[in-house]
Amino acid sequence: MPNLTVLLAPSDQKQPGGNPFAPDMFDYRTSGTFNYFDALNPERRALIDTLQTVIEQHDEDTLAELFGLDGPALDEAIRVNTEIYDAPLMSALDRYSPGIMYAAMDFANLPTGAQRRLLENGIIISGLFGLLRPDDLIPNYQLGITDEVPGVGTPVDYWRDTISPILNEYIEDRFVWDLLPEAHRTAWDDAHTYETRAVVHFEEDMGDGYEPVPSEELDIQRGQFVNYVMQETAEDFEALEEWEDHPDGFSFAEDALTHDEATNTWHVYMRC
Repeated sequence: MPNLTVLLAPSDQKQPGGNPFAPDMFDYRTSGTFNYFDALNPERRALIDTLQTVIEQHDEDTLAELFGLDGPALDEAIRVNTEIYDAPLMSALDRYSPGIMYAAMDFANLPTGAQRRLLENGIIISGLFGLLRPDDLIPNYQLGITDEVPGVGTPVDYWRDTISPILNEYIEDRFVWDLLPEAHRTAWDDAHTYETRAVVHFEEDMGDGYEPVPSEELDIQRGQFVNYVMQETAEDFEALEEWEDHPDGFSFAEDALTHDEATNTWHVYMRC
């Protein structure tokens, strides 16, 4: 098993449908094969139950503010959250496949070994489920990591104390590629148990200096990065030096590396 982990956010966009005969992710009697963090089920159920109660008891204006949606998109969010326990399931990777980052990973065209590495070594911090592996089976749902749920608060605060010890144990002595948005990163109290953590940044040359890529492009770069590190089984920075055929012309800026010795965290810059 490679000594690497990739930390990822989920996608706001979801693939509908799924397999109605898949094992129930909330059933304690079934195998954990498709629910690798099943110890989180009580907290997942509590959050889902609260969310469904909020939907039953609050008006459309409150729900529109909660989900940041209106019109048909709000109606769909209400519907899928109401049906969570009875909904068909599919892997998190497939569920999030309409998202820009997940599409850019191009999972279907990865070699079989790279596909397996992503499924086994990817960790997703989810607003509704806490932690997921990409091959965990999940229903369709709608809840962002910073959505304010009446009676609960944000998932960031709801999950932090529960998922942090689990994640810190999981990544102990591993090389961690951190591709999390800041909002998802704050759901994790980092105990620095990893061997090395690399926070990855993407920047463009603006002529008078480098600036972060626009948000609408960032998920593309993150997805392409995941594709590459899984193909190369990248457990250090050296593999980035050989990435000469980046689809959008980004390359590893070795001279821009910065290191926080106290946490053994490196900031890695991919520049174009």
